[in-house]
Amino acid sequence: MSRIRYDLCARDAVLPLGEVTKIMGIVNCTPDSFSGDGKMNTAACLRYARKLVRDGADIIDIGGESTRPGAKSVSLKEEIRRVIPVIAALVRTLKIPVSVDTSKLEVARRALDAGASIVNNIRGTSASLAFFKMVRDYKAAIVIMHMRGVPATMQSKARYKNVVSEVVEELQISVEKCLGVGIKKDRIIVDPGIGFAKTTEQNLILIGHLNRLNILRCPILLGTSRKSFIGALLGKDGAGRLMGTAASVTAGVMRGAHIVRVHDVKAIKETLKVTDAVLNAHS
Repeated sequence: MSRIRYDLCARDAVLPLGEVTKIMGIVNCTPDSFSGDGKMNTAACLRYARKLVRDGADIIDIGGESTRPGAKSVSLKEEIRRVIPVIAALVRTLKIPVSVDTSKLEVARRALDAGASIVNNIRGTSASLAFFKMVRDYKAAIVIMHMRGVPATMQSKARYKNVVSEVVEELQISVEKCLGVGIKKDRIIVDPGIGFAKTTEQNLILIGHLNRLNILRCPILLGTSRKSFIGALLGKDGAGRLMGTAASVTAGVMRGAHIVRVHDVKAIKETLKVTDAVLNAHS
């Protein structure tokens, strides 16, 4: 078995993707994270981010606004206050890429000014051309995630005739928008948006058919960590969903995921060491 190989460029650095799955470690600088791991101040966020790096994270993703189903939006001023000092401090000491998890253009701009090299936009399929042009101007990488609606209403929009085909088609439109404004193909990452305007069954179908996203010819990011579909299957909350997360990550990687976005970096690092070994074994 093998995966399609890509080189993801983040500014002037190259993050090789292919034989070894990369881990994006989640740092929630917010009090209302669905996973219960939110940090309320800069110092706590920095300590946690550095722990994730020690645990084996290849990318650190900083977010200041909860995107759980039903979540209310955070003001621009508050989101900037939460994430920019953390990003600025991290990029001075880390040797790995720092990503900002935001759909606000000005937050993304300030994060890139502070040294972030990846923008993780959960509203990638509905992002404005201005947002894409800003990413282009900074020569940053971008994660385009599939979502319909906004976090407060998205679960009412989980209606598909064929969830895999429609997710691929809508992601394709966003990839073409990126290319149309001049973002280079090797700086575009696609994310099927597990848990965003999808039911439990639709999430499982997407993971099971993740390889269908290969038609987009972009690296695939999978974010299943601690999500509610795992809770629905196991009857567990928060950190109790670790084993379910590990299973979903393994299934996704076996079907072509290049990057996984997770809370429990150390445990998932071990999971992926075995998964990658199986995936890359040759008879």
